[in-house]
Amino acid sequence: MRTFFLALLLATACCATAAVFLPSGIHSHLLIDAGKQFVLGGDQVGPFRVSARNSGRVAVLFLERADDRSAAVERGRLEPGQSAQLRFGAGAAVLVRNLGRERAEVDVDIKGPSNSRMTYEPAAGN
Repeated sequence: MRTFFLALLLATACCATAAVFLPSGIHSHLLIDAGKQFVLGGDQVGPFRVSARNSGRVAVLFLERADDRSAAVERGRLEPGQSAQLRFGAGAAVLVRNLGRERAEVDVDIKGPSNSRMTYEPAAGN
């Protein structure tokens, strides 16, 4: 399991690095463990868009954090099978929080400045 997580993290980091060279945006299939959230952005120079589809079996919550010191603001909840298109401002971080007790799966397409960082962290309150 630990090897799979490390491989997934490495693949995500490679996608983030490759995104610098892909002007049309990037696509990623996120796997988010229970009690975790995926963090996208926080350091890009311009606004960006995220198209998301919950391809898993548990709900996920999208939040926006304007900077590292501000509280996250809820932007939408996706139940399994639902999709949404969201816009975020320059420097914002998108948090995709797993609301279930099993691994969440989300497909995302990101358009805009593509020098964004990507990482996982414990969800707030965990």
